[in-house]
Amino acid sequence: MSESIEVRRDAAVATVALNRPQNHNALTPEMIAQLPHTLGALGRDEAVRVIILTGNGRSFCAGADIDFMRQAAGHSFEENVAEGQAIFDLMQAVASCPRPVVGRINGAAIGGGAGLVSCCDIVVALESAIFAFSEVRLGILPAVISPFVVPRIGSSAARELFLTGERFDARRAQRIGLVQHLAVDEGALDEMVSERVQQLMQGAPQAQGEAKRLIANVLMRPAAELRSYTSHLIAERRASDEGQEGMNAFLEKRKPRWQ
Repeated sequence: MSESIEVRRDAAVATVALNRPQNHNALTPEMIAQLPHTLGALGRDEAVRVIILTGNGRSFCAGADIDFMRQAAGHSFEENVAEGQAIFDLMQAVASCPRPVVGRINGAAIGGGAGLVSCCDIVVALESAIFAFSEVRLGILPAVISPFVVPRIGSSAARELFLTGERFDARRAQRIGLVQHLAVDEGALDEMVSERVQQLMQGAPQAQGEAKRLIANVLMRPAAELRSYTSHLIAERRASDEGQEGMNAFLEKRKPRWQ
Protein backbone atom coordinates (compact mmCIF):
# COMPACT_ATOMS: atom_id res chain seq x y z
CA MET A 1 0.00 0.00 0.00
CA SER A 2 1.25 3.48 -0.84
CA GLU A 3 2.39 5.50 2.18
CA SER A 4 0.27 8.40 0.87
CA ILE A 5 -2.88 6.28 1.34
CA GLU A 6 -3.60 4.63 4.67
CA VAL A 7 -6.18 1.87 5.06
CA ARG A 8 -7.50 0.89 8.47
CA ARG A 9 -9.93 -1.97 9.14
CA ASP A 10 -12.33 -2.24 12.06
CA ALA A 11 -14.50 -5.31 11.58
CA ALA A 12 -16.78 -4.57 8.59
CA VAL A 13 -15.73 -0.91 8.31
CA ALA A 14 -12.71 0.17 6.26
CA THR A 15 -11.26 3.67 6.57
CA VAL A 16 -9.28 5.02 3.62
CA ALA A 17 -7.27 8.07 4.65
CA LEU A 18 -5.33 10.40 2.37
CA ASN A 19 -1.99 10.51 4.12
CA ARG A 20 0.05 13.54 3.08
CA PRO A 21 -0.87 15.82 5.99
CA GLN A 22 2.19 18.03 5.52
CA ASN A 23 0.88 18.84 2.01
CA HIS A 24 -2.80 19.07 3.00
CA ASN A 25 -3.34 15.68 1.34
CA ALA A 26 -2.89 17.16 -2.14
CA LEU A 27 -3.32 14.53 -4.82
CA THR A 28 -0.22 13.19 -6.57
CA PRO A 29 -0.31 11.03 -9.73
CA GLU A 30 0.55 8.05 -7.51
CA MET A 31 -2.47 8.69 -5.28
CA ILE A 32 -4.75 9.26 -8.27
CA ALA A 33 -3.68 5.89 -9.67
CA GLN A 34 -3.70 4.01 -6.35
CA LEU A 35 -7.03 5.10 -4.88
CA PRO A 36 -9.21 3.39 -7.52
CA HIS A 37 -7.33 0.12 -6.95
CA THR A 38 -7.74 0.46 -3.18
CA LEU A 39 -11.45 1.20 -3.43
CA GLY A 40 -11.92 -1.56 -6.00
CA ALA A 41 -10.33 -4.14 -3.73
CA LEU A 42 -12.40 -3.04 -0.74
CA GLY A 43 -15.55 -2.99 -2.85
CA ARG A 44 -14.97 -6.60 -3.87
CA ASP A 45 -14.28 -7.73 -0.30
CA GLU A 46 -17.51 -9.24 1.04
CA ALA A 47 -16.29 -8.69 4.61
CA VAL A 48 -16.35 -4.91 4.05
CA ARG A 49 -19.76 -3.30 4.52
CA VAL A 50 -18.92 0.44 4.66
CA ILE A 51 -15.97 2.56 3.55
CA ILE A 52 -15.03 5.84 5.26
CA LEU A 53 -13.03 8.29 3.14
CA THR A 54 -11.09 10.94 5.07
CA GLY A 55 -7.80 12.81 5.31
CA ASN A 56 -5.11 12.65 7.94
CA GLY A 57 -4.11 15.92 9.58
CA ARG A 58 -5.93 19.26 9.35
CA SER A 59 -7.16 19.04 5.74
CA PHE A 60 -9.29 16.62 3.78
CA CYS A 61 -7.74 17.29 0.36
CA ALA A 62 -6.31 20.46 -1.14
CA GLY A 63 -6.73 19.29 -4.74
CA ALA A 64 -3.81 18.68 -7.10
CA ASP A 65 -0.27 18.66 -5.76
CA ILE A 66 1.63 21.87 -6.60
CA ASP A 67 4.72 20.03 -7.89
CA PHE A 68 2.47 17.95 -10.15
CA MET A 69 0.80 21.13 -11.44
CA ARG A 70 4.21 22.63 -12.25
CA GLN A 71 5.15 19.53 -14.23
CA ALA A 72 1.77 19.44 -16.00
CA ALA A 73 2.41 22.91 -17.40
CA GLY A 74 5.05 21.36 -19.65
CA HIS A 75 3.15 18.22 -20.60
CA SER A 76 1.87 17.50 -24.08
CA PHE A 77 -1.82 17.75 -24.96
CA GLU A 78 -2.06 13.94 -25.02
CA GLU A 79 -0.41 13.68 -21.59
CA ASN A 80 -2.86 16.19 -20.15
CA VAL A 81 -5.79 14.24 -21.63
CA ALA A 82 -4.49 11.05 -19.99
CA GLU A 83 -4.06 12.84 -16.65
CA GLY A 84 -7.63 14.18 -16.87
CA GLN A 85 -8.92 10.70 -17.61
CA ALA A 86 -7.09 9.36 -14.54
CA ILE A 87 -8.79 11.95 -12.32
CA PHE A 88 -12.18 11.09 -13.85
CA ASP A 89 -11.49 7.41 -13.15
CA LEU A 90 -10.72 8.26 -9.52
CA MET A 91 -14.01 10.13 -9.12
CA GLN A 92 -15.88 7.28 -10.82
CA ALA A 93 -14.23 4.73 -8.51
CA VAL A 94 -15.60 6.55 -5.45
CA ALA A 95 -19.04 7.22 -6.95
CA SER A 96 -19.58 3.69 -8.28
CA CYS A 97 -18.01 1.73 -5.41
CA PRO A 98 -20.51 -1.06 -4.55
CA ARG A 99 -20.06 -0.34 -0.84
CA PRO A 100 -21.52 2.80 0.78
CA VAL A 101 -18.85 5.51 1.02
CA VAL A 102 -19.07 7.94 3.94
CA GLY A 103 -17.03 11.12 3.54
CA ARG A 104 -15.46 12.21 6.85
CA ILE A 105 -14.46 15.75 5.92
CA ASN A 106 -12.03 16.88 8.58
CA GLY A 107 -10.85 20.10 6.93
CA ALA A 108 -10.42 21.97 3.67
CA ALA A 109 -11.65 20.33 0.44
CA ILE A 110 -10.48 22.32 -2.57
CA GLY A 111 -10.71 21.61 -6.31
CA GLY A 112 -10.36 17.88 -6.82
CA GLY A 113 -10.80 17.44 -3.07
CA ALA A 114 -14.26 18.98 -3.32
CA GLY A 115 -14.83 16.69 -6.30
CA LEU A 116 -14.11 13.69 -4.07
CA VAL A 117 -16.63 15.00 -1.54
CA SER A 118 -19.31 15.10 -4.25
CA CYS A 119 -18.72 11.41 -5.03
CA CYS A 120 -19.36 10.15 -1.49
CA ASP A 121 -22.77 8.75 -0.66
CA ILE A 122 -23.05 10.40 2.75
CA VAL A 123 -20.89 13.34 3.82
CA VAL A 124 -20.24 14.50 7.38
CA ALA A 125 -18.06 17.61 7.67
CA LEU A 126 -16.58 19.79 10.35
CA GLU A 127 -18.37 23.14 10.62
CA SER A 128 -14.95 24.76 10.20
CA ALA A 129 -14.25 23.01 6.86
CA ILE A 130 -13.76 25.20 3.80
CA PHE A 131 -14.66 24.21 0.24
CA ALA A 132 -13.93 25.62 -3.22
CA PHE A 133 -14.05 24.82 -6.91
CA SER A 134 -11.16 27.18 -7.46
CA GLU A 135 -9.98 26.12 -10.92
CA VAL A 136 -11.02 29.30 -12.80
CA ARG A 137 -8.72 31.31 -10.56
CA LEU A 138 -5.88 29.28 -12.05
CA GLY A 139 -7.20 29.72 -15.59
CA ILE A 140 -8.44 26.16 -15.84
CA LEU A 141 -11.77 24.37 -15.31
CA PRO A 142 -13.29 21.78 -12.92
CA ALA A 143 -13.94 19.80 -16.09
CA VAL A 144 -13.46 16.14 -15.16
CA ILE A 145 -15.07 16.50 -11.74
CA SER A 146 -18.10 18.35 -13.14
CA PRO A 147 -20.12 15.20 -14.08
CA PHE A 148 -20.04 14.29 -10.38
CA VAL A 149 -20.34 17.75 -8.84
CA VAL A 150 -23.18 19.24 -10.94
CA PRO A 151 -25.74 16.47 -10.19
CA ARG A 152 -24.82 16.84 -6.52
CA ILE A 153 -25.13 20.62 -6.09
CA GLY A 154 -27.31 21.54 -9.07
CA SER A 155 -26.66 23.91 -11.95
CA SER A 156 -27.54 27.07 -10.00
CA ALA A 157 -24.86 26.57 -7.36
CA ALA A 158 -22.40 25.27 -9.97
CA ARG A 159 -22.85 28.39 -12.13
CA GLU A 160 -21.86 30.65 -9.26
CA LEU A 161 -19.16 28.55 -7.60
CA PHE A 162 -17.50 27.33 -10.81
CA LEU A 163 -17.41 30.88 -12.22
CA THR A 164 -16.18 32.69 -9.11
CA GLY A 165 -13.88 29.99 -7.74
CA GLU A 166 -14.62 31.45 -4.31
CA ARG A 167 -14.24 29.61 -1.04
CA PHE A 168 -17.40 28.76 0.89
CA ASP A 169 -18.06 27.41 4.34
CA ALA A 170 -19.56 24.12 5.48
CA ARG A 171 -22.99 25.61 6.12
CA ARG A 172 -23.26 26.72 2.52
CA ALA A 173 -21.94 23.32 1.43
CA GLN A 174 -24.81 21.78 3.37
CA ARG A 175 -27.39 24.14 1.86
CA ILE A 176 -26.40 23.22 -1.70
CA GLY A 177 -26.31 19.49 -0.97
CA LEU A 178 -22.56 18.89 -1.12
CA VAL A 179 -22.61 17.94 2.58
CA GLN A 180 -25.47 16.32 4.49
CA HIS A 181 -24.31 16.61 8.12
CA LEU A 182 -22.17 19.05 10.13
CA ALA A 183 -20.18 18.48 13.32
CA VAL A 184 -18.81 21.08 15.72
CA ASP A 185 -15.52 19.31 16.43
CA GLU A 186 -13.61 16.12 15.65
CA GLY A 187 -15.20 14.23 18.53
CA ALA A 188 -18.67 15.05 17.24
CA LEU A 189 -17.47 14.28 13.69
CA ASP A 190 -16.48 10.75 14.68
CA GLU A 191 -19.71 10.24 16.61
CA MET A 192 -21.82 11.31 13.65
CA VAL A 193 -19.82 9.21 11.19
CA SER A 194 -20.24 6.21 13.52
CA GLU A 195 -23.99 6.82 13.71
CA ARG A 196 -24.26 6.97 9.92
CA VAL A 197 -22.23 3.76 9.64
CA GLN A 198 -24.56 2.01 12.07
CA GLN A 199 -27.57 3.10 10.02
CA LEU A 200 -25.91 1.79 6.85
CA MET A 201 -25.22 -1.54 8.53
CA GLN A 202 -28.98 -2.09 8.77
CA GLY A 203 -29.30 -2.33 4.98
CA ALA A 204 -28.74 -5.39 2.83
CA PRO A 205 -25.27 -5.11 1.23
CA GLN A 206 -26.15 -6.29 -2.28
CA ALA A 207 -29.28 -4.14 -2.29
CA GLN A 208 -27.19 -1.12 -1.31
CA GLY A 209 -24.89 -1.70 -4.27
CA GLU A 210 -27.92 -2.02 -6.54
CA ALA A 211 -29.39 1.17 -5.02
CA LYS A 212 -26.26 3.10 -5.99
CA ARG A 213 -26.50 1.79 -9.55
CA LEU A 214 -30.22 2.63 -9.58
CA ILE A 215 -29.52 6.28 -8.73
CA ALA A 216 -26.85 6.54 -11.43
CA ASN A 217 -29.11 4.94 -14.03
CA VAL A 218 -32.11 7.12 -13.17
CA LEU A 219 -29.93 10.21 -13.62
CA MET A 220 -28.52 9.05 -16.96
CA ARG A 221 -31.32 7.14 -18.72
CA PRO A 222 -34.04 8.78 -20.81
CA ALA A 223 -37.42 8.89 -19.05
CA ALA A 224 -38.93 6.59 -21.69
CA GLU A 225 -36.61 3.75 -20.62
CA LEU A 226 -37.18 4.07 -16.88
CA ARG A 227 -40.57 2.30 -16.74
CA SER A 228 -39.14 -0.96 -18.05
CA TYR A 229 -35.80 -0.64 -16.24
CA THR A 230 -37.25 0.08 -12.78
CA SER A 231 -40.07 -2.48 -12.97
CA HIS A 232 -37.63 -5.23 -13.98
CA LEU A 233 -35.19 -4.16 -11.26
CA ILE A 234 -37.76 -4.36 -8.45
CA ALA A 235 -38.94 -7.75 -9.73
CA GLU A 236 -35.36 -9.04 -9.68
CA ARG A 237 -34.76 -7.75 -6.16
CA ARG A 238 -38.00 -9.27 -4.81
CA ALA A 239 -36.92 -12.65 -6.19
CA SER A 240 -33.34 -12.33 -4.87
CA ASP A 241 -32.07 -14.11 -1.74
CA GLU A 242 -31.80 -10.77 0.06
CA GLY A 243 -35.27 -9.70 -1.01
CA GLN A 244 -36.82 -12.97 0.14
CA GLU A 245 -34.92 -12.87 3.44
CA GLY A 246 -35.84 -9.25 4.09
CA MET A 247 -39.55 -9.74 3.43
CA ASN A 248 -39.68 -12.98 5.45
CA ALA A 249 -37.86 -11.32 8.37
CA PHE A 250 -40.36 -8.46 8.34
CA LEU A 251 -43.34 -10.81 8.31
CA GLU A 252 -41.80 -13.03 11.00
CA LYS A 253 -40.91 -10.00 13.18
CA ARG A 254 -37.19 -10.80 13.33
CA LYS A 255 -33.98 -9.18 12.13
CA PRO A 256 -32.69 -10.14 8.68
CA ARG A 257 -29.43 -12.05 8.64
CA TRP A 258 -27.28 -9.11 7.48
CA GLN A 259 -28.04 -7.20 10.69
